[in-house]
Amino acid sequence: MKKLNIILVYNKKEDKILMCKRKKDPYKGKFNLVGGKVEKGEDELHAAYRELKEETGITNNDIKLTHFMNFQYEISDMELELYVGKLNKEKELVEEINELYWIDKKENFFNIEKYAGEGNIGHMVKQVELYRNKLFEG
Repeated sequence: MKKLNIILVYNKKEDKILMCKRKKDPYKGKFNLVGGKVEKGEDELHAAYRELKEETGITNNDIKLTHFMNFQYEISDMELELYVGKLNKEKELVEEINELYWIDKKENFFNIEKYAGEGNIGHMVKQVELYRNKLFEG
């Protein structure tokens, strides 16, 4: 099964979410969470930190990621792992391919005209908000 990760990154104040604007299909021109492929034999958490650093410059010194949920797509033989974290300081971002944006967390992430994932991003954000106290303790 092919594994991918996506990373829901909050800024230090927890009022914005990091998104990229896709330059390629699928979802070309729409906002999406950052992330990428898990290489064969690679530890999943390591892959999430690697993708985050490659796409944004954010390292494990800037954020603690928590594995939050998975989506399994049987027909396409794919698993999507969601990791969540909050920056522990202000961080200058380094774009790899896609432009990066901080989007207000009150945005309607279910808007499929603007956001990738057929509403999945909205679902993920709502679920994280339900458990934010456990995720971001301290």
